[in-house]
Amino acid sequence: MAAKGGAAPATYSPSPSTYKKKNRPSVITDVDWVRPDGRDFHQCRPAFLRTGAVNAASGSAYAEFGNTKVIVSIFGPRESKKAMMYSDTGRLNCNVSYTTFATPVRGQGSDDKEISSQLHKSLEGAIMLDTFPKTTVDVFALVLESGGCDLPVVISCASLALADAGIMMYDLVAAVSVSCIGRSLVIDPVSEEENYQDGSLLITCLPSRNEVTQLTITGEWSTPKIHEAMELCLDACSKLVKIMRSCLKESASTSQE
Repeated sequence: MAAKGGAAPATYSPSPSTYKKKNRPSVITDVDWVRPDGRDFHQCRPAFLRTGAVNAASGSAYAEFGNTKVIVSIFGPRESKKAMMYSDTGRLNCNVSYTTFATPVRGQGSDDKEISSQLHKSLEGAIMLDTFPKTTVDVFALVLESGGCDLPVVISCASLALADAGIMMYDLVAAVSVSCIGRSLVIDPVSEEENYQDGSLLITCLPSRNEVTQLTITGEWSTPKIHEAMELCLDACSKLVKIMRSCLKESASTSQE
């Protein structure tokens, strides 16, 4: 949320957790561990969102979820260099890259084609491509710091940046992931938790339309666990999108002053 002054970042946790913290080291060895950042199992990281982060872009947004920091720039719609023939729909290009200081191992910054592809799949179904025929919208996401759950943060931030650019969409796209560690489900995991996870589930959706644009599952899951994880993600997405809309409203009111 576009915080003013020293305002604290907003949170968007789903239903209250029924788990209780135990006085154990933050080493993931069994179901009774404490999360590295002290959150409950079903508690999301504080989220800070701001639009207009890049003046030279058509639209942009900055997102900070815990230690994960992302900035997204939108360029276009502009004439498509690849579309030699007329097309009734526009093109969406997505590129996700990491700075050389994004991870603990310095000098590892690079383009991530897999994340770029997943970002494209998540956003494509939400954008009204027929509103800008024979043109292209370019989405450039830069991960400034990787603190875990990079892809959901990139997707949510990119959706906010598209709205800031005035790109017509059916709804904002919100993304949340859950990790399965032992018998427990932890929402919005940090890097340490992702390293120990037995499986992960990511949902990107259009909350106001009750539509899922992408569902990604890794690892072995039981059917009840999948249902529980999906409910957690969808509930958190519905609350995250409220923070995203609040950010856009604040930005609009500020620009009118």
